Amino acid sequence: MDPTTDNAGDTGDAGTARASLEALRAEIAKAVVGQDPAVTGLVVALLCRGHVLLEGVPGVAKTLLVRTLASALELDTKRVQFTPDLMPSDVTGSLVYDTRSSEFSFQPGPVFTNLLLADEINRTPPKTQSSLLEAMEERQVTVDGTPRPLPEPFLVAATQNPVEYEGTYPLPEAQLDRFLLKLTIPLPSRQDEIDVLTRHAEGFNPRDLRAAGVRPVAGPADLEAARTAVAKTTVSPEITAYVVDICRATRESPSLTLGVSPRGSTALLATARAWAWLTGRDYVTPDDVKALALPTLRHRVQLRPEAEMEGVTADSVINAILTHVPVPR
Repeated sequence: MDPTTDNAGDTGDAGTARASLEALRAEIAKAVVGQDPAVTGLVVALLCRGHVLLEGVPGVAKTLLVRTLASALELDTKRVQFTPDLMPSDVTGSLVYDTRSSEFSFQPGPVFTNLLLADEINRTPPKTQSSLLEAMEERQVTVDGTPRPLPEPFLVAATQNPVEYEGTYPLPEAQLDRFLLKLTIPLPSRQDEIDVLTRHAEGFNPRDLRAAGVRPVAGPADLEAARTAVAKTTVSPEITAYVVDICRATRESPSLTLGVSPRGSTALLATARAWAWLTGRDYVTPDDVKALALPTLRHRVQLRPEAEMEGVTADSVINAILTHVPVPR
């Protein structure tokens, strides 16, 4: 995923919004080295009002990436460290008795923010993981029967360690399906790692993004203008059918016990649309669909145990499907 600078079809606020969002990559690069695909995925999620699951081994800057994005977008952000003893109310908030007024008052939890960093979400039991479901899907929290809307924009960026790591709880399928994208954060290349160490040797402090030169380059108004423009991006009937054919093929794959649901096909159409707009077009092509297929679908399928034992991965299955499903001309 690599946006071009072709801004054909831009008018007014939409052109300004695209330029601002493209500037995010350069701003985030001041603190995070070599993670352009993840940055682009987070921007796509914001445009689609979706949520992102970031997976990678500890120490590859997942948390720093989200903190830097929030700083460059001038969004309010809060962080929750998910641990085995974390309670649902620690995330959503709870009613607290006020002795002065002799009444219960609601104390909002950290979920009441624009960008919630759910750090190591798979280190907490399913009961607490599920406390995020309503917030992610309905963008509200219900406590004592009273729904309380969350701020706009609202995005959950959850990090997780690979499931084979000690002390992890696999996320249930119902919650995985609520994430628009699953982005894998790889170990850096040799040169990128040299750049990271050079920055630290020169005094870079990941806890002080201002000192690193990170400044707000976009804001909620840019996101709203961009979302309006994305909604006007044309999707032909052939592209819609192509998305459906890809998702239906996952349900028929002999390597999978669980294929992509209609929510997944809707998500793929939405992310391809956002990607098309980011790359400077007002229409979606098959290449846009292919570019977003892996991050949009990889967490929505489930491998058969025998396929997993043979080394088959969700990505390899989806890539094979993309190779075989006829591409519209």
